[in-house]
Amino acid sequence: MIKIVHYINQFFGQKGGEEAADLPIELVEGPVGPGTALAAALQGKAEIVKTIICGDSYFNENEEVACMGIREILDEVQPDLIVAGPAFNAGRYGMACGKVGEVAHSMGIAAISGMYVENPGYELYRNFSFMVETSNSAAGMRKAMPAMAQLVSSWIEKEGKLGTPEEEGYMPRGLRVNFFAEERGAKRAVNMLINKLEGKEFKTEYPMPVFDRVEPQPPVIDLSKATIALVTSGGVVPKGNPDHIESSSASKYGEYSIEGLDFLTEASHETAHGGYDPVACNQAPDRVLPVDVLREMEKKGKIGKLHNLFYTTVGNGTSVSNSKAFGAEIAMHLKNAGVSAAILTST
Repeated sequence: MIKIVHYINQFFGQKGGEEAADLPIELVEGPVGPGTALAAALQGKAEIVKTIICGDSYFNENEEVACMGIREILDEVQPDLIVAGPAFNAGRYGMACGKVGEVAHSMGIAAISGMYVENPGYELYRNFSFMVETSNSAAGMRKAMPAMAQLVSSWIEKEGKLGTPEEEGYMPRGLRVNFFAEERGAKRAVNMLINKLEGKEFKTEYPMPVFDRVEPQPPVIDLSKATIALVTSGGVVPKGNPDHIESSSASKYGEYSIEGLDFLTEASHETAHGGYDPVACNQAPDRVLPVDVLREMEKKGKIGKLHNLFYTTVGNGTSVSNSKAFGAEIAMHLKNAGVSAAILTST
């Protein structure tokens, strides 16, 4: 029977939401949360002997200590495999799952995880784990767990010697593996070139990464004459969130007036963001959207004026495609309003 240790965060460990994000590492017996579905799918093949639960904020803010704790647990339990997540598009959770995979890899223990392809944990830690692609939110749990269970089953059946990503259903790991092909490279390259020239389908053997390149704008020469706008992915909205911007995986952004306001208050504004502790922002929204500082600079003549509208959305789990669309629309609004520069704040 294969022994598995499962790593999950505070939410899926049933400890709470963001208020429990500072939870230190806890070790419990058997499967918890999504681990129960995994255990059921693997019945007779593997057993989840322990579940590690840790708050997302705690892990990422105390990475060295957390990794030491993970290492000690794995050293004590001696599992055959560690499963982490699935993390979907939760950035801190994905980073923690990725780091757990790296720790396991350094100890000679295989790791399997599940993430949305845009999760930073995939890009940074894909070399250390076999990662199943998931949807961007936990709404895809019913598809994610069977896919992870299938990969675990394949790993067991093949005694840890998984095939290619295409064969096994995990995302590319960015690793080069030597193999014998039926045709030599020169012939394969010529065939690809001919197919490309004839407009036929072909598949490269070495896909190159595609990076966005954004040319920087020229500097603002005289700030004392400039109109400055505020844009934020920190989710600051008027009290009550009138446009119902989602706390995660935002599908919209908001445009709101700050005309006549010297600062934001707990009574007037709040954050809709679900990816960080909202208390500090709700108590003083200027901490995320610094209207107070910009008004002071405006009064002192350090800037020409503060634009009377600000733009806001939630960065938590929001897809790159939506973010690009928001950015393009907001930029056009600012350009049409004669804004000289924008200050983009996060969390």
